[in-house]
Amino acid sequence: MPQNIPIVENILNANDRLAEENFTRIESAGVFSINLMASPGAGKTSLIEQTLPLLKDKLRVAVIDGDIATSIDADRAAKAGAQAAIQINTGGDCHLDAVMLRGALEKLEMDQFDLLIVENVGNLVCPASFKLGTHKSILIASVPEGDDKPYKYPGMYRGVDALVINKIDLLPYVPFRMDYFERGVQVLNPNVKTFPLSCRTGEGLDVWVEWLIQSVMRNP
Repeated sequence: MPQNIPIVENILNANDRLAEENFTRIESAGVFSINLMASPGAGKTSLIEQTLPLLKDKLRVAVIDGDIATSIDADRAAKAGAQAAIQINTGGDCHLDAVMLRGALEKLEMDQFDLLIVENVGNLVCPASFKLGTHKSILIASVPEGDDKPYKYPGMYRGVDALVINKIDLLPYVPFRMDYFERGVQVLNPNVKTFPLSCRTGEGLDVWVEWLIQSVMRNP
């Protein structure tokens, strides 16, 4: 019988070692870094587009975008004001890994930035298993996705440091039970920092941006 489990463990262990090297590289440059994860359409790129103008003249931001194909997301980040925007095309892989991020980091002069935003591939399964080496992992959930996602994807919700609940402007129009959603999150991740916001109306963005600024300031 094939020994699948040891092979998977070896892959993840090797990835974790490279993630530690990535973290050391980012940390030694004095940069604070986040890994944005979400399902397709939850609003990762939209959040980046709305965040960057609010950080103008406050933080120097680099963005690394992961996607299966195209440079659409990196182009949008650059247009929104990123000082550097690099696209990683995974060629079919459903997640970024530490090797991919290392290749992108080599293209950046890290000491020229204060904040690194990594936009992972849209997926609620694979990204949870592959560490990248960032300081924080952020999950973006959106109201139209439904209130059952913490129950269906516990691995993703359990492993993040912060949770953005996007598209709250749609709450009056979508059958989304916030109390049911939050109860599922609390069981899995009781200390997670939560940011309810709307990229369309701007509601709640100021709290999110202030958290980013304070996180950069606290990072030595």
